[in-house]
Amino acid sequence: ERMEWGQGQLGLASSPECACGRSHFTCAVSALGECTCIPAQWQCDGDNDCGDHSDEDGCILPTCSPLDFHCDNGKCIRRSWVCDGDNDCEDDSDEQDCPPRECEEDEFPCQNGYCIRSLWHCDGDNDCGDNSDEQCDMRKCSDKEFRCSDGSCIAEHWYCDGDTDCKDGSDEENCREPECVPLPTPAFPPEFQCAYGRCILDIYHCDGDDDCGDWSDESDCCEYSEEFLDFLVPLGKRWRNWDSGSAMGHCAQTATSMCTAEQFRCHSGRCVRLSWRCDGEDDCADNSDEENCENTGSPQCASDQFLCWNGRCIGQRKLCNGVNDCGDNSDESPQQNCRPRTGEENCNVNNGGCAQKCQMVRGAVQCTCHTGYRLTEDGHTCQDVNECAEEGYCSQGCTNSEGAFQCWCETGYELRPDRRSCKALGPEPVLLFANRIDIRQVLPHRSEYTLLLNNLENAIALDFHHRRELVFWSDVTLDRILRANLNGSNVEEVVSTGLESPGGLAVDWVHDKLYWTDSGTSRIEVANLDGAHRKVLLWQNLEKPRAIALHPMEGTIYWTDWGNTPHHVIERANLDGSHRKAVISQGLPHPFAITVFEDSLYWTDWHTKSINSANKFTGKNQEIIRNKLHFPMDIHTLHPQRQPAGKNRCGDNNGGCTHLCLPSGQNYTCACPTGFRKISSHACAQSLDKFLLFARRMDIRRISFDTEDLSDDVIPLADVRSAVALDWDSRDDHVYWTDVSTDTISRAKWDGTGQEVVVDTSLESPAGLAIDWVTNKLYWTDAGTDRIEVANTDGSMRTVLIWENLDRPRDIVVEPMGGYMYWTDWGASPKIERAGMDASGRQVIISSNLTWPNGLAIDYGSQRLYWADAGMKTIEFAGLDGSKRKVLIGSQLPHPFGLTLYGERIYWTDWQTKSIQSADRLTGLDRETLQENLENLMDIHVFHRRRPPVSTPCAMENGGCSHLCLRSPNPSGFSCTCPTGINLLSDGKTCSPGMNSFLIFARRIDIRMVSLDIPYFADVVVPINITMKNTIAIGVDPQEGKVYWSDSTLHRISRANLDGSQHEDIITTGLQTTDGLAVDAIGRKVYWTDTGTNRIEVGNLDGSMRKVLVWQNLDSPRAIVLYHEMGFMYWTDWGENAKLERSGMDGSDRAVLINNNLGWPNGLTVDKASSQLLWADAHTERIEAADLNGANRHTLVSPVQHPYGLTLLDSYIYWTDWQTRSIHRADKGTGSNVILVRSNLPGLMDMQAVDRAQPLGFNKCGSRNGGCSHLCLPRPSGFSCACPTGIQLKGDGKTCDPSPETYLLFSSRGSIRRISLDTSDHTDVHVPVPELNNVISLDYDSVDGKVYYTDVFLDVIRRADLNGSNMETVIGRGLKTTDGLAVDWVARNLYWTDTGRNTIEASRLDGSCRKVLINNSLDEPRAIAVFPRKGYLFWTDWGHIAKIERANLDGSERKVLINTDLGWPNGLTLDYDTRRIYWVDAHLDRIESADLNGKLRQVLVSHVSHPFALTQQDRWIYWTDWQTKSIQRVDKYSGRNKETVLANVEGLMDIIVVSPQRQTGTNACGVNNGGCTHLCFARASDFVCACPDEPDSRPCSLVPGLVPPAPRATGMSEKSPVLPNTPPTTLHSSTTRTRTSLEEVEGRCSERDARLGLCARSNEAVPAAPGEGLHISYAIGGLLSILLILVVIAALMLYRHKKSKFTDPGMGNLTYSNPSYRTSTQEVKIEAIPKPAMYNQLCYKKEGGPDHNYTKEKIKIVEGICLLSGDDAEWDDLKQLRSSRGGLLRDHVCMKTDTVSIQASSGSLDDTETEQLLQEEQSECSSVHTAATPERRGSLPDTGWKHERKLSSESQV
Repeated sequence: ERMEWGQGQLGLASSPECACGRSHFTCAVSALGECTCIPAQWQCDGDNDCGDHSDEDGCILPTCSPLDFHCDNGKCIRRSWVCDGDNDCEDDSDEQDCPPRECEEDEFPCQNGYCIRSLWHCDGDNDCGDNSDEQCDMRKCSDKEFRCSDGSCIAEHWYCDGDTDCKDGSDEENCREPECVPLPTPAFPPEFQCAYGRCILDIYHCDGDDDCGDWSDESDCCEYSEEFLDFLVPLGKRWRNWDSGSAMGHCAQTATSMCTAEQFRCHSGRCVRLSWRCDGEDDCADNSDEENCENTGSPQCASDQFLCWNGRCIGQRKLCNGVNDCGDNSDESPQQNCRPRTGEENCNVNNGGCAQKCQMVRGAVQCTCHTGYRLTEDGHTCQDVNECAEEGYCSQGCTNSEGAFQCWCETGYELRPDRRSCKALGPEPVLLFANRIDIRQVLPHRSEYTLLLNNLENAIALDFHHRRELVFWSDVTLDRILRANLNGSNVEEVVSTGLESPGGLAVDWVHDKLYWTDSGTSRIEVANLDGAHRKVLLWQNLEKPRAIALHPMEGTIYWTDWGNTPHHVIERANLDGSHRKAVISQGLPHPFAITVFEDSLYWTDWHTKSINSANKFTGKNQEIIRNKLHFPMDIHTLHPQRQPAGKNRCGDNNGGCTHLCLPSGQNYTCACPTGFRKISSHACAQSLDKFLLFARRMDIRRISFDTEDLSDDVIPLADVRSAVALDWDSRDDHVYWTDVSTDTISRAKWDGTGQEVVVDTSLESPAGLAIDWVTNKLYWTDAGTDRIEVANTDGSMRTVLIWENLDRPRDIVVEPMGGYMYWTDWGASPKIERAGMDASGRQVIISSNLTWPNGLAIDYGSQRLYWADAGMKTIEFAGLDGSKRKVLIGSQLPHPFGLTLYGERIYWTDWQTKSIQSADRLTGLDRETLQENLENLMDIHVFHRRRPPVSTPCAMENGGCSHLCLRSPNPSGFSCTCPTGINLLSDGKTCSPGMNSFLIFARRIDIRMVSLDIPYFADVVVPINITMKNTIAIGVDPQEGKVYWSDSTLHRISRANLDGSQHEDIITTGLQTTDGLAVDAIGRKVYWTDTGTNRIEVGNLDGSMRKVLVWQNLDSPRAIVLYHEMGFMYWTDWGENAKLERSGMDGSDRAVLINNNLGWPNGLTVDKASSQLLWADAHTERIEAADLNGANRHTLVSPVQHPYGLTLLDSYIYWTDWQTRSIHRADKGTGSNVILVRSNLPGLMDMQAVDRAQPLGFNKCGSRNGGCSHLCLPRPSGFSCACPTGIQLKGDGKTCDPSPETYLLFSSRGSIRRISLDTSDHTDVHVPVPELNNVISLDYDSVDGKVYYTDVFLDVIRRADLNGSNMETVIGRGLKTTDGLAVDWVARNLYWTDTGRNTIEASRLDGSCRKVLINNSLDEPRAIAVFPRKGYLFWTDWGHIAKIERANLDGSERKVLINTDLGWPNGLTLDYDTRRIYWVDAHLDRIESADLNGKLRQVLVSHVSHPFALTQQDRWIYWTDWQTKSIQRVDKYSGRNKETVLANVEGLMDIIVVSPQRQTGTNACGVNNGGCTHLCFARASDFVCACPDEPDSRPCSLVPGLVPPAPRATGMSEKSPVLPNTPPTTLHSSTTRTRTSLEEVEGRCSERDARLGLCARSNEAVPAAPGEGLHISYAIGGLLSILLILVVIAALMLYRHKKSKFTDPGMGNLTYSNPSYRTSTQEVKIEAIPKPAMYNQLCYKKEGGPDHNYTKEKIKIVEGICLLSGDDAEWDDLKQLRSSRGGLLRDHVCMKTDTVSIQASSGSLDDTETEQLLQEEQSECSSVHTAATPERRGSLPDTGWKHERKLSSESQV
């Protein structure tokens, strides 16, 4: 029977077919393999009995009327609708087999025959209906994007950020999970892991704040903050696991808690709502609410089927057909409204009574209607269907007609091909949504999104202004509203104050206004788009306003309120706040964010963390746009049609309003910012006259009494953290407040402008504040220091008034009329006191029945004192003397705090009720609440402009006082007082000029003093007007009253007067960490230790004549003290072997005093009275003492926690302690009587005790500096004269040279320094050249004593004197990257390489006569050197083919010296004595040399790290190294004896030697510039004159000695003899004849002019003419030419070296790059990678890839060894020769008689080179041996050297 009635399940899907009886029809097998049987007669009856229409497929359907079209699904439609492009049949059968319509040129043809706009193609929208318009190529991801596995692109930094950004999650695959720190360590505190992986500090767990961003750090807490519960309330069931009524699993009480009747108890003990039981969702988190649930689901029938009572499904047409089709008669029951059948109906008779269509169904008439009509209730007649009444039938507009309808679209939209839906014109829509930590854009149809703004805190609400291209958002963590451009730029704050929970945001794009809701303040506010003219729009009857939307065209605003009373409403009002009314007041659900575009609805879902879409009319077609988001919040559709243009009711002139113009209906209203009253219909008041001022810790607010709304308005102030006390002064409109978090007192105008800190030092808990408006004084109490202080209102002349018998003073008020001040004290004995405003006549006026006396207020009219007591819960008053005490209010005062009076009212703040209240000041009745629900309420005042004037003697010339004039009670009326630490003189009006006896200490960011002249300890900041970073050491010159200090972050030593004036930096270079500093006030010197450089230095008090005293065997020197009278200095060293040392104050007689049982010896001081040395050790936690020689060591104080600075004065020792952040004092003899001097001083460092009254001792150097020319330094036996660092003392023992004779000069990007070679300390001294940015190359001119340098940051060449003066730019234009620089000291020319322009140029030393010498075949020219005596120019090129080249000084006779086995030839130098060139190779990491012809090549040092530049002096080669950051040297002969000259120098660049022996010799250009008018270039055998590339005002001659006439002022013709401006190409050699014939001269020229050289081209350098230069006959020239040809042929035959070729461009990168100098030092990254044994024999190629485009950054190494061509015998000979070169060159510097090395290498030298080399060596030897001859001496003045020449080489010795 079950089979027969079609409900039997015939088995599985694996069954090939189902078997039903003969009288049954077998339906199609379902997807689950189920079979259904129906009676055979149900087949083809037009009824869907199978549920899948399989019983009706292939049946002959009933016919439609002739006017209709019969659809395949049986539906009848109008025939006119066939092939109209609309899917009217709903199965597309009316659009099949239609003739294709030709699309227009601007249309896209769909595959289904539709035509759509071409602009809609590939716009992400399925406009065709078959998606054929969206079959587009996948877009390419940019370099800054990551491609997901599905092909979409996301921002690159979203990869592995813990947030699934790819739709398929591929961006978070194979990522390491962030690990939080579960257990604390000294370095890492414990952490808590949020739900989505982020780590936060564990202390933020369960603190009531949403630190994770998803509340997961607050989800498992037993107690929840109100913010957290407010966050959960509107979420409903989506976040029911965090329901406020349930407790979390970790809470102990939850396990035993009882659930209510409306709740279900989970196995874990938690309670969930009973309605959530068996709802298919795991609400318990252990699935216990879904266990044992019965399957109550009913079988689902198709939409056109009927569900019988027995669960069977039948076709709808079988209802009421008189047949029991269900089997239980439920289809024929009266419940189905079945009427009795008569059996007389027939369609053939009168159409069955039907008005339109009639069909017989099982013998019964059934009437139907045509499309567009529907059957009426009588079952026979038809009426028109109003399709327009059906929501969603048309997207926007609809017009109904009889039997038809027509859809239309609003402006800005166009009807789609389906003729029903509308498509927005313009760009593709973008969904803009807030994701808490960022704001993103998503393309809804492509599911691709991009980042707009990131690194946000907690972005919630969002809106945009399309026309202005702005996006606005609110951040509920920062409590700010911000905006940015739609491209993410220009982020700025719009509203930054007065916000608590801005959850809704809306932009009025027509009137340019910004509206927002704040559920914390329960307000809706409005402002201009920049936040100006902010106004509270709605505040009454609002509880939790959240969502907000605007309709600017209608002038309306809509918002939701999800508070409890009323519950969940939607309201509306005009945009000016008028005509408010409720729209929906009940039954609202809890959606968060929603937006609409076209026919789609988009929303964010917190539970699934996704963005979803659906049809906005039907809710169907639900789709997930993006999921796995961080926390999607607000969402908007970014499209111009979402903000259509509308009429601006305010017009162009803001409606004539002075402030806000707000739309109201079809008009507008002028409005004023919050608190400002309206003075006319269009104007607002410009200021406030009276307002209530109150502090709320994090802000200061005002409530205007000028308006009725009494809305509080936040004063826009910065960095208010914990404001407590307040006061005001109407004279200058200032508001004053104290902040107990920052420990400051500040002030600002009442509108927030002019904010400044008045007092910011020595405050601990300033809880009370009062303004004396009569004398302009500021009074305050400090509960931390237990003091009452006063100062001018700007904070100056501060002094302590009361410091004794105070125990937590709180509020303070002043009464200038009587001269009294009153304060409350709520310590152990609570009381209210009063005293004169100068602290005189102090007395207790109230001391009984007080607990926590807080606020004070004075009624000046009735002479009453009011106070609030939070312990007694009362507000009381009494007379000003404490009499007639009375309780004003004694009930309903849980915790009053602030108190004030105005008019007839008294106002107070209450912590517990979180409110501001008022009452009648006389009776306490008529209580009102002004504001409530305000957390952290503090002080309160009423600002007004009617304070009574008071006459006072202080008004006249400050009462005669030199400093402070204070009010006091009559009869005197005033008294004078002095700033803290300074005594008043006997006249009672004048203060002493300063402190005499005091402590002065450094506190990292400031310097403070504690006076020892007064009976209390109060620290005062020395007002030095600079920013200190890390002030460590300190010293004092009591004679001039100056303080000296070191700053280890700024790397300088500075000084200033003790009053803070005359600040100056005395040492600004060569400092790293100056831990110790001592001033020799007697000898007028300053000494310091540097633990970074490990030196002890001395200098004059102005920083001049600086000298290194001790530099050896120092590890970490720290404290230093002086004993001038004894001539000793002492210092501590806390290095690996801690010790105390002593030496003479000149560095002599050094001795270790104590080196055992020391840890961190920090502070050090000398007790001259008892001849003892005292020190503090932070490791042993002791202060110890010993004799001055280290004997009799004993402990004074132990334990001390972490002492640092130590000093002594009179009978006490004082020390600073890092641990206690305090200054302590003890008896110096016994260490007893330890007291606390000052506390709460973080960052304490060094300290000195000073008594300026003590006389200074005797100066050992006397009045004439001991006869010393420079430094006179004491020593035990007297004194010694000394010279500044690097300068030797002369033989007289008194005088010094002005500078070292021989020294290294090197550059380190931002500095040029000097290292003397005359002394052994090798200390670097900065050359004080100004404006150094990125100095690369250097050279020196010994004639003028100037240093020349290149700065590639400024692209200039400059020069300056060595004292830093006369700095001038030599070449200031046309430079790119000047790597090399060389000075020709003879011809007075300057040469440089420019690797940016690939040129070598020259000019005169002053930059004039600039000329390009070489500009071809240069790749990366770097170092350059000149040999003026030989006329040679050398340079290195580290380009594609590295090489070292030589040319004459004019660029002629260019020759490649070395081009094999080179990597990066960086530095280059010449040894003028041995006639060799030296270079460093930064790629092969070695130093090599060769002779001047590139022969006799020798590797000097084979393993150096990364050398850059080198130089030579005597027997040493010096070089700079980037990797070791050092200057090193080796023996130039052996390559041994390697030493580090200077270490730890960042950015080392060029290095040169300055020596009298370095720049010697002369040439033909040395006398009168060779007779040349402009440039004179010496060459190997002659010299030439040359003209600059750009002619100057002087005529240029190429003939020596000839000065041509100035050119005439006539027009220049083509054949004019004036020299052209063409750049040089080649320079002719000396053997080239000067062209003199007229035929060879370009242009018309006289024979005389041609003979004089006036017709030569400007790019030709003409050699000296006969008789004026060096003469060479034509015969000799011809002979030499023949010889030269023979030499070339011989050289070609003997040349056996081939250039290295590279075969594999794909090898790995090199260890280093040879970088551009435009990067900073930190950007030059060098790694040390072990090199293979054969590394130096590898061949290198610099290239960029297969296309051989060369780039410097990537240089490939080719595997394999490139051997030199030739047989093995020659190779062995060469190797043998290389190994012997060192000995040959060392033993035979001058090769006059010994030519073994030349003969041995004749295979590599041609005859000319051999002969030339012999001549050079012989002549040089003769020049060396005849250096002292008169002829040689006669040439010295040309070089500028007057000194006696010293021997410079071993051969000379």
